[in-house]
Amino acid sequence: MVTTLVHFDTAKRELALATNIDEIKLIRDKAEALRQYIKQQGASLEMQNQAAEIKLRAERRAGEILAEQIPHEGGRPEKPSHDVIVSTPKLSELGITPKESSRWQLEASVPEEQFEQHIAEIKDKKEELTSAGLRELAGNLLNKPHVAHNSGDNEWYTPQVYIDVARKVMGSIDTDPASSDIANKIVKATTYFTIQDDGRMKQWVGNVWLNPPYAQPFVTEFCELLVKKYKEKEIQQACVLVNNATETVFFQNMLNACSAVCFIKGRVKFVDENGVESGAPLQGQTVLYFGLNKDKFNQYFSQFGVILYAT
Repeated sequence: MVTTLVHFDTAKRELALATNIDEIKLIRDKAEALRQYIKQQGASLEMQNQAAEIKLRAERRAGEILAEQIPHEGGRPEKPSHDVIVSTPKLSELGITPKESSRWQLEASVPEEQFEQHIAEIKDKKEELTSAGLRELAGNLLNKPHVAHNSGDNEWYTPQVYIDVARKVMGSIDTDPASSDIANKIVKATTYFTIQDDGRMKQWVGNVWLNPPYAQPFVTEFCELLVKKYKEKEIQQACVLVNNATETVFFQNMLNACSAVCFIKGRVKFVDENGVESGAPLQGQTVLYFGLNKDKFNQYFSQFGVILYAT
């Protein structure tokens, strides 16, 4: 037991210091080998779960990095205007299969608070901690459209005031590609796609309202796809409500293509299906505007926060 605890503490320190996929994958593989060895020896479930916890933490960390490094549908970000060559590694070069990449990114989509709660609950119940169990949790969370999670029990939808203002700016909302039947009672888009429809696979038209799922890889895929469709003139205008994630590739990609952005004061108070305020997400939000009416965007959205124009 003492030896296992030493491995556990050492692995946690190594994982905290790891800076690239190779290091993280090595920690993950060592943890999985240790977990299997402990299980074969018939040791306690507690010892198995210690190794499994390191494995999960490593997979989540790898998933976060992969979500930023590996290009998704909708195209990769444009090359910077200065003479810097950006090399995006391929999965094969990282020694990672597409299935592993998809699974680890799904695990990484679970918010930190829910992940720690999941670990604690499994330990309290004296059940086996598994990657499959974490992915099941991720799937349950992602099935709640327009959600920014503080708690796994609430579904939060965009407040009516933001929808009304977006409609004034654009003139109409023709497509909402990441919606639900309940959400569209507020948005009232002419065409909307639910999680079952998978809006990433559909044609978007006209003026778009997008509040993407707040989890990877879906937020990246929806946002990069919107940029692609706007540049190719498949859509005319768009308003995107998304976390203020200025450090991410997908957000930088949108900033390079949008006409203006509103950095919302405070945090958006999302509502439940009855229009009652249910809480606020863990991060601040922005609305990015794509189109020719940036002055109109400033006129209506400046009430919510600072507006910056693209140059």
